[in-house]
Amino acid sequence: MSALALAVLLALVSAVAYAGGAIVQERVAASSPAGTYAPLRRTAWWVAVGLNGLGAALHVAALAFGPLSLVQPLGALTIVFALPLAALLVGRGTGRTAWRGAIMATVGLAGLLALAGNSGSDSLARPERLLLGLVTFGTVGALMLAAHTARRFPVVRSVLLATGSGIAFGIASVFTKTVTVDLTSGAGLSGASSLLVIAVLATGGLLLSQAAYRGAGLAAPLAVVTVVNPVVAAAVGLTLFGETFRYGTVGTVVALLFGAVAAGGLVLLTTERIGRTERNTVSQPPEPPSVAVRDAAPPPVPDAALPPVPDDPAALDGLGDLDPEELRRLDGIPDQPPDTDDGRLGHHSHRVGS
Repeated sequence: MSALALAVLLALVSAVAYAGGAIVQERVAASSPAGTYAPLRRTAWWVAVGLNGLGAALHVAALAFGPLSLVQPLGALTIVFALPLAALLVGRGTGRTAWRGAIMATVGLAGLLALAGNSGSDSLARPERLLLGLVTFGTVGALMLAAHTARRFPVVRSVLLATGSGIAFGIASVFTKTVTVDLTSGAGLSGASSLLVIAVLATGGLLLSQAAYRGAGLAAPLAVVTVVNPVVAAAVGLTLFGETFRYGTVGTVVALLFGAVAAGGLVLLTTERIGRTERNTVSQPPEPPSVAVRDAAPPPVPDAALPPVPDDPAALDGLGDLDPEELRRLDGIPDQPPDTDDGRLGHHSHRVGS
């Protein structure tokens, strides 16, 4: 097997591992208490962590055998693999709109990455690393705050958290490249602080992606993370590393068009999920009253609401021979439905017989 074919195989298996991890994460999120970012006691969550770690390792191995321009676009197939795997493994179907959005996001991302220029060997200076780290943590923190504010809108909250996760993963890739360049250039442990930033961002990205799957299904959060991650890394490469798109101005224009296609796919996935949530809310019948409410006895009628009892006992003679309707007519009690009189008539009869 050639090195190129091995790179393609490793990239495809990596995408399948990432898709499996996303499916397990979504199932864990759906069955975990609200607000849980790291369900450490759930075995399934650790399975998801292992699948994501396997996907990352295979992706790095694929980069060792094939060019970045080939391996990175294949990673975008995670979205396409995740949808049929979810239908096969957990019985979760996907509508046509979600499929169109997923395909648009995948094609747009693949085209964008294919036009990205080769990575250079430049590293970030310490002031640039500090500024990039502060901006990243500030942005992710603002997205988390916005997601907390939008907690009544699950899909919006999910998209915000998934965006924060994608940014964290993307900037972690940037710092990984910086550390790699430092190590290969003989800088040694001078990038130790960058290793700490990588660990924090990678862990934060995983926890945010876990929280993003709650209440929003699989497709929309996964698509957002998959697209935002490389787009952020590419944006930093273009601005700080001096990278460019292939084929000059024409390549830049085409890359922007691919970016618009990917963004349209994300919008389609998000609106489809919002529409499904609204339909499920409308279709749910109102809850029946509880047993305690249905079986509660009618409230007692106060004595003041009953007609007075005559003081002369002779006035009561013969009342026992009258039927209830005649008694109501004599006492001035208005006619009422039979199912509501029982308590009141019984109370009145008690007064009369006392």
